[in-house]
Amino acid sequence: MAKEIKFTNEEVAGLEQLRQDVSNIFTRLGQLSIERKRRVEEIDAMEEELLKQHSSLVVKESDMFKSLNEKYGDGNYDPSTNTFIPVEKTEEPVIENEK
Repeated sequence: MAKEIKFTNEEVAGLEQLRQDVSNIFTRLGQLSIERKRRVEEIDAMEEELLKQHSSLVVKESDMFKSLNEKYGDGNYDPSTNTFIPVEKTEEPVIENEK
């Protein structure tokens, strides 16, 4: 049987410190993982809310343009001058079918 060897107090203290450091790292990694999950869920909820708001604005925009188009007809709006320029309608000649 091999002879038993005792570690010095400094060696034992070093091993204990190493175990404690590793344990602390695993604890911090676990906390970080939980925090990441919470933040991702938070960001996902904010993103979902913003997408709903965007969809609502798209509908509002569509309704507004439809209303303006019904009131003023087709045309172009210039936001820099705040003017609306109607599109000139040209009548196409009616071609009758010859029989």
